Amino acid sequence: MGEMMQTIYREINVNYVLYDNKSNASLVFLHGWGQNIEMMEPIAKPFIKDYNVLIIDLPGFGKSEEPKEVWSVYDYADLVNYLSDVNNLSNLVLIGHSFGGKVALAYALKYEVSKLVLLACPYRKQIGEDTLKLKVLKSLKKVPIVNKLEESVKKHMGSVDYRNASVMMRNILVNHVNLDLSEEVKKISCPTLLIWGTEDEAVTYQDGVELEKLIPDAGLVTYQGNTHYAYLERLSQTINVLNSFIGG
Repeated sequence: MGEMMQTIYREINVNYVLYDNKSNASLVFLHGWGQNIEMMEPIAKPFIKDYNVLIIDLPGFGKSEEPKEVWSVYDYADLVNYLSDVNNLSNLVLIGHSFGGKVALAYALKYEVSKLVLLACPYRKQIGEDTLKLKVLKSLKKVPIVNKLEESVKKHMGSVDYRNASVMMRNILVNHVNLDLSEEVKKISCPTLLIWGTEDEAVTYQDGVELEKLIPDAGLVTYQGNTHYAYLERLSQTINVLNSFIGG
């Protein structure tokens, strides 16, 4: 059974769910900007019997407090490392959507990781006012799957946008969109799976094509006609792809 847990890290309360099976492999799920644990549960739940599964409310979202200072994606990666350490998790597979994917990239550049799964993950500087208003959230209205998801998930999708964010979270967002990891990602050595929708308006499919070329051991799975939330729109396919990648 998954246990909702809280810990204090750098003076803030951090909320997470842990399914501890004493397995020798652990999956860590990291949600996108403005979202929370529930957005990752649909792809995490199928794995809770065979692996240790950690799903985090990244600070500033869900039930986790905002950071006390402007965090970089590397600070978020340090938090992931702390939580995996205190819970004795090893052989980590990081699965991150959008902002959570960028945190996963930062983690893989700093710490040891077995495998990476990046779902529509931004990795270079994103320019323009549209980015700051978060096309990510605007595109949600066009996603049919939203209507099929549980109410609790729908409620949280896109609940925080740039205009409504606190000054702290705006500054963290600006920090994130201005950080370009294009050169750094060439150093990632672990097997990496990319899943992208061709109609992604927030992080373009072309970005995914180029990221596959930059990471030495990467493969791209293309979801034709799907959006920034492709991983949810084709949920059963995503679970099958994850299953073969993680178990392979």
